[in-house]
Amino acid sequence: MSQAHVLTRHRDIQNWVHDRKGMPAIARIRDRFGAEHSELTLRFSQHDEGHEDTGMSPCSWAAWLAELDRQQLALRVEPGGHCDLVSRQTMN
Repeated sequence: MSQAHVLTRHRDIQNWVHDRKGMPAIARIRDRFGAEHSELTLRFSQHDEGHEDTGMSPCSWAAWLAELDRQQLALRVEPGGHCDLVSRQTMN
């Protein structure tokens, strides 16, 4: 793989994360008006050491993927293993 690509299928996302020893995590964030929204992330054991107090809580894949779909997000993966959540609307 020589360039970044975007994953939208649930099974592809789970496999990519699992292969890198990752797990889904979610945080409930309140804005200044008190409205709550969910922030998604993926936690990888080799990258999260020493950063346990991020407000992110492990969650089930079902909950994480449901929120991913609700927010219309996809997982963009780089050849070096870096990943980001991106809007599906930005995909061509």
